[in-house]
Amino acid sequence: MKLILLSGGSGKRLWPLSNDARSKQFLRVLEDENNTLCSMVQRVYGQLTKMNLNESTVIATSKSQVEMLKSQLDLDIPLIVEPTRRDTFPAIALAAVYLYSEQNANLNEVIGVLPVDPYVEDDFFHRITELEELLKETKADLALMGVRPTYPSSKYGYIVPKNKNYNENYIEVEYFTEKPTEENAEHLIKQSALWNCGVFAFTLEYIISKVKALGLPLKYSELFSQFNELPKSSFDYEVVENAKNIVALPYGGYWKDLGTWNTLTEEMSTNQIGKGVISDDCENVHLINELDLPVTMLGVSNLIVSASPDGILVSDKDASPRIKELVGEFDNRPMFEERRWGWYKVLDYTKFEEGIETLTKRICIKRGKNLSYQQHFYRSEVWTVIRGHGEFVINDDLFQVKAGDVLQVPIAAKHAIKAITDLEIIEVQSGSQLIEEDITRLETVWESIINYCKAKN
Repeated sequence: MKLILLSGGSGKRLWPLSNDARSKQFLRVLEDENNTLCSMVQRVYGQLTKMNLNESTVIATSKSQVEMLKSQLDLDIPLIVEPTRRDTFPAIALAAVYLYSEQNANLNEVIGVLPVDPYVEDDFFHRITELEELLKETKADLALMGVRPTYPSSKYGYIVPKNKNYNENYIEVEYFTEKPTEENAEHLIKQSALWNCGVFAFTLEYIISKVKALGLPLKYSELFSQFNELPKSSFDYEVVENAKNIVALPYGGYWKDLGTWNTLTEEMSTNQIGKGVISDDCENVHLINELDLPVTMLGVSNLIVSASPDGILVSDKDASPRIKELVGEFDNRPMFEERRWGWYKVLDYTKFEEGIETLTKRICIKRGKNLSYQQHFYRSEVWTVIRGHGEFVINDDLFQVKAGDVLQVPIAAKHAIKAITDLEIIEVQSGSQLIEEDITRLETVWESIINYCKAKN
């Protein structure tokens, strides 16, 4: 059995900590077995590793999340990167074609698909492995996993059984409906419907046949180039609602979608992360502060206060799911991002009347990591090293750098830096277009950068 983890989402419901680059699954607000803060994706991947499922796992994601995944997992996991965001059906189709044409998976291979962020017990992943045998026994098109609903929600898909008095082994599914109204959801619950856990299982042949029926290629590189021709719809709508033969496994363990502040804070082991003070007379409050400024909570109840470089949220916990409605029009650049080499935080951005922009970042490069050898054609940069030491390459020449050094990077200059120890720099960009797309990468691996420079000299 092979697994496809889906990593997507825009992160609006957990603003301001989450943004287009750092969706909810990357927030380090949970604790692992060592009482160390970890993210949802780190927690799930750790559970997969316990079950020995990690070696057969690939991750489907968007370009904006690649750096974050590499930073948090720091493993050589195959990433299927969507050229554009087009919902879950195109993502799953592209990943399936990757398994078929790049990994040479057999068409009879069972493929399991699940999100990267369920909050579940380890037994959940053992139950997923049972889907393989269930598909083989029943010859069904699809196998799902469901949990008993706790309230009529319009956020989930509903698995409606043919028999209300089904046993716990598996369910024959009458039909599946995605995100009904709350009124319809209440009716479905009376029919013993289950919430879909976001898990799908099918043979590789089943999804490959759907790509083929669309007249699209079955070679990964070719489908990648024609990705926009795939229907822009969810797997639930495109496939599950139209499937004729569906079975499902009921899951009786703990399952929770940590998609809003009120549900996420229920699973946090501490009510404060970051600088600040919570007075003793506060009740059911959480403070998550990524700023260097202290935040004080005094005499309040049922409140979430979250502060990051992207903004500040003060909300009643019960009202917090509505945040997506209010921040939907925000179109600011992400002010904090994790990358494969470390992280950066935007300190200031100014646009002058004459069209010149300046952007100031604090950048931390982890020991042994490096920025790629790159060029910018619309901006110059000034780097001030404030902590640590490393190696700096500019226009094919190598220099040692340390705290206190100021490095000038003119427009179009080739440049890279490697951290010998943890390295922090203040970067001031200045130019006519300060956009992430203004980058030409020449080399990424440090040894390749050094060899490139030797060849030029």
